[in-house]
Amino acid sequence: MCGRTACTLAPDEVSRACSYRNRGGQRRAPRWRDGDADKYRPSYNKSPQSMSPVLVSQRHFDKSAAVDERVLASMRWGLIPAWFKESDPSKMQYSTSNCRSENILEKKSYKDPLLKGQRCVIMADGFYEWRRTEKEKQPFFIYFPQGSGPDQEKKESDLVSPASNEKNSEKSEGPAEWTGWRLLTMAGVFDCWTPPGGGEPLYSYSVITVNASPNLQSIHDRMPAILDGEEEVRRWLDFGEVKTLDAIKLLQSKDILTFHPVSSFVNNSRNNSPECLQPVDLNSKKELKATASSKMMMSWLSSSSPSNRKEPDTNESKEEPERNTKARRKPAGGLELWLQGANKKPRTK
Repeated sequence: MCGRTACTLAPDEVSRACSYRNRGGQRRAPRWRDGDADKYRPSYNKSPQSMSPVLVSQRHFDKSAAVDERVLASMRWGLIPAWFKESDPSKMQYSTSNCRSENILEKKSYKDPLLKGQRCVIMADGFYEWRRTEKEKQPFFIYFPQGSGPDQEKKESDLVSPASNEKNSEKSEGPAEWTGWRLLTMAGVFDCWTPPGGGEPLYSYSVITVNASPNLQSIHDRMPAILDGEEEVRRWLDFGEVKTLDAIKLLQSKDILTFHPVSSFVNNSRNNSPECLQPVDLNSKKELKATASSKMMMSWLSSSSPSNRKEPDTNESKEEPERNTKARRKPAGGLELWLQGANKKPRTK
């Protein structure tokens, strides 16, 4: 399953992190759908019913758009079917934050939008999962390895600041390639619900899950369906060319993610600070070593300006606090420094 995520990039950073090459070979950064950038709030601890950045084909909103044109939208986590008759979406009596790939065509809530081509990609820094033990639940933060993926082949020495990116983009036909944190790309399905009495349409989504990969099975038996690389993202979004049954073949368990344990501080969804992502030492005997991914984090944030970051929203959920475990937090090299830098108060223009 997937019940908690993190997405800490500012709206403009999310757009640049989602940059892609169109069929003509030009690099493009998807724009935000009108007004949706203001609905999105960066958060270290997103739970169902919060708004998340979702990538979709522009053709869902403009049938005359190019086949490969994409747009970013803010959508509510927890799919509300178009046929839902209540006037309040919170009255939904069953959970739709996740849907299993195995029976996605058997349940009307997911089958209807899927057959209409309403496929989306949920963007996140990573997601949290809990490993159950006899005495407690140990949370982990799970994400793409940084610097080694198909879209992240830059070396740390090649990292550039946003200012440099803007200068380079002036010489090209589009924005410079994103060299910051590689966002997780999770396959999802979305729908549009309009209140029976009229009002603003609500776009919402469900994360599609598959059996856990071998390296995650010790934590949980399910995981989000991960789209690995530009081609898989393109095929999932291209509902015109890639038919439903062919798209479903992309929903496979992939042994490509990395993870680290974090404090139970994240258990309470009201907690929204870098401490949610902070690695902890479960043995309490030795310090965690800096990984290539954490070093990449440090290099990126030390060379970029968080001037456009919004303050994290600390009121996205109303869940009651849970007690922290006694796991001691230890510094993790560059990751520690990244978290400290990410927690700085944004500068205002």
